[in-house]
Amino acid sequence: MREIVVISGKGGTGKTSITAAFAHLAENKVICDLDVDAPDLHLLLDPHVVRREDFHSGHEAVIDPERCSGCGTCLGMCRFGAVLEDDGRYRIDPLRCEGCKVCVAFCPEGAIDFPSRHCGTRSVSDTRFGPMVHAQLFPGQENSGRLVSELKKEARKLAGEMGRDLILCDGSPGIGCPVISSLSQANLAVIVTEPTPSGLHDLERVASLCEHFRIKVAVIVNKHDLNPDHTAAIEELCRARGYVLAGRLPHDTVVTEAMVARKAVTELEDEHFGRRVRDAWTVIQGLLNAN
Repeated sequence: MREIVVISGKGGTGKTSITAAFAHLAENKVICDLDVDAPDLHLLLDPHVVRREDFHSGHEAVIDPERCSGCGTCLGMCRFGAVLEDDGRYRIDPLRCEGCKVCVAFCPEGAIDFPSRHCGTRSVSDTRFGPMVHAQLFPGQENSGRLVSELKKEARKLAGEMGRDLILCDGSPGIGCPVISSLSQANLAVIVTEPTPSGLHDLERVASLCEHFRIKVAVIVNKHDLNPDHTAAIEELCRARGYVLAGRLPHDTVVTEAMVARKAVTELEDEHFGRRVRDAWTVIQGLLNAN
């Protein structure tokens, strides 16, 4: 079983549009959207949910007003400003609670419960391109790295049950915890970048992260014709570090047309841009087969 993770050093480079196109072109795969903080692959693939489960991670304190004596011990102990007072009654702001459990441990009345925190949902769905594993964290929730790990386990399990030999993942932008979890056990990282100063800088950062985990890197330059000088700088970086330049995609309004139609760009009748994406996918398949 092989695994491709499509990532980007920064947001807005076209990573999800390219992943959707690869999902259209790839065969015998399971699709996985690992951008759990702001998922959007479902907007293009229109999944039909087969199974949905709640995602719980960590705990939060909850004061039972019937058992609370109003002593204020929790207010004095909390270092995160999560305990609020209103006319001698106390409650905990769930957005401020860090789940440290100090108030629970020191409440003299034992009036503070410590249930698990409901952080979001995770789903297994059917799409026109095949099975898809995806999730959505609630706004402000953390532990996205753990949720990403759980999604990857689910995708591998599903691929094994269905006899699929490829997992195609849409990763998060940046170099944080969810990206690190996304790269775990991956065979190839496809980095989508753009010819701008921030695109080049963030490409270097995320590619260095891939090198740290000894994951082969392929680079796609999106909108390469917007700034030839920066495109040349990206190509030089790839040559110097041994990254495979899988493709150069031009700036084209067909990408927006595909997004509006909720389709992958390769589903539209546009030979120019679609051919470039297909060529890039051919290069990526060659890298996978070479592993």
